[in-house]
Amino acid sequence: MKTLNRDIWVFGDYRNYFQNRVTLQLLARAGELAPKTGGSICAIVFGHDIGEYVSEYIAHGAEKVYVVDHPQLKQYSIEAYTGLMERLIKAHRPEILLIGATCFGKEYAPKVAKRLKTGLTADCIDLDINKDGLMIQTSPSFGGNLIAEILTPNNRPQIATVRAGTFQEISHNADAKGEVISMPIPDDLPMERVRLIRSERLPKKGRKIEDTSVVICGGRGMGSKQKFKKIFELAHLMDGEVGVTRPVVHAGWSGPNTLVGQAGRQISPKILISFGISGAIQHTAAIDDADFIIAVNKNPNATMMKLADVAVVADANQACLAIIKEIKKKIQL
Repeated sequence: MKTLNRDIWVFGDYRNYFQNRVTLQLLARAGELAPKTGGSICAIVFGHDIGEYVSEYIAHGAEKVYVVDHPQLKQYSIEAYTGLMERLIKAHRPEILLIGATCFGKEYAPKVAKRLKTGLTADCIDLDINKDGLMIQTSPSFGGNLIAEILTPNNRPQIATVRAGTFQEISHNADAKGEVISMPIPDDLPMERVRLIRSERLPKKGRKIEDTSVVICGGRGMGSKQKFKKIFELAHLMDGEVGVTRPVVHAGWSGPNTLVGQAGRQISPKILISFGISGAIQHTAAIDDADFIIAVNKNPNATMMKLADVAVVADANQACLAIIKEIKKKIQL
């Protein structure tokens, strides 16, 4: 496929916008590469009610934003998203397409490359443009023992996925201007062959609770094992870890590796949010070094409420659910 323009496209993955900044990082790098290609910096956004993210991408460097906004696209669909990207690229023929090397990107990018019969370099750690105008895609190989510089000399677009944290995002510019190009959803867009019935967040593995800056602690005041799952969901949304009291472990709501107390973990997060914890000495002795504590409990006289910087008298389960809903409104999960 011959290129009609020299634009650099960045796919906008906004589903975890406030924690995952890879799209903004790619827009910043596209801004550095665009003068060498002679093209524009473009963001591509699929979804529903996504105006907030369109504005954010313009504020972070996008000169054009191609938008397909439709209720059918509210939930990520590999079939629909791949079909849309294929059609848009064939219609506008950009020079380069950049996608974050997230779990999503690693599924999505190869399908797009296959449809377009072009190359793809995965997990890039650097991007540049050579004297011939080709994108140099730098990626580790052979288990990281070698660094390969890969070119896509013939087919277009040149596609690369890039690891989060590789580039620095530019500062938010509220006065930035960009062109928003709204695209209709095709009538014959392929539908997902796998239907999502229900999803559930699981606690992250591999990061120690002692090393995280945000800890969400839950006690028996959450009410039940089913309700306690909200603690894990909130921790995920806030990029934090879960801590629990001994009664929670004994009830089987969480494992002993999450126990915060004299017999468990000693923690010193920047932010500790406590739901339904009365404040037994075995627990409070392990959180003395927390910088800022927010406690939620029905009992205003609970020890935990007296220790907190902010004490909220409320049902722990309902308060946790309300916070989750508010965060989801912001990040469109």
